[in-house]
Amino acid sequence: MFDSQLSVMVVVIMWLPLVGMTALPHLGGFYGGYITRTQVKTWYPTLQKPSWRPPNGAFPIVWTCLYTGMGYGSYLIWKELGGFTEDAVVPLGLYGLQLALNWAWTPLFFGAHKLKWALIEIVLLTGTVGATMVSWYPISRTATWLLAPYLSWLCLACSLNYCIWRDNPEKKEE
Repeated sequence: MFDSQLSVMVVVIMWLPLVGMTALPHLGGFYGGYITRTQVKTWYPTLQKPSWRPPNGAFPIVWTCLYTGMGYGSYLIWKELGGFTEDAVVPLGLYGLQLALNWAWTPLFFGAHKLKWALIEIVLLTGTVGATMVSWYPISRTATWLLAPYLSWLCLACSLNYCIWRDNPEKKEE
């Protein structure tokens, strides 16, 4: 009995970092979804948007895939570097910074309706993801390639944010 319990604990401990790091990006995604849910039905339809924008239903599907890929990539980097070591400071620090920037975009755009600030923020986010990829490449090419769809989506999102900002002048507060 004791041996089987110990075996289960060992398996749980082995899988915990993988599951935890893969799931972590989704936490901000859930919060962002909460903010976005009402705005997509009320404020967002009032905006001028380019004809090439993806349908609203694509966003949760795409972000679920992207968050899972980036989370698993961070696990691969963590595992390759032996955990949170001195060598992990830059690659996982950049990853943490881009994750924080990612989570901050939705409250800026959908929560505060600050289109210009959201644009500035998403440009910084995109650059940080590029820097993260550069720092990850010598450690794990697989992890780096897991961020490629994310970087591509961010380029599309930057363009979309720019067009929405350009076509919807923010009203000055009186």
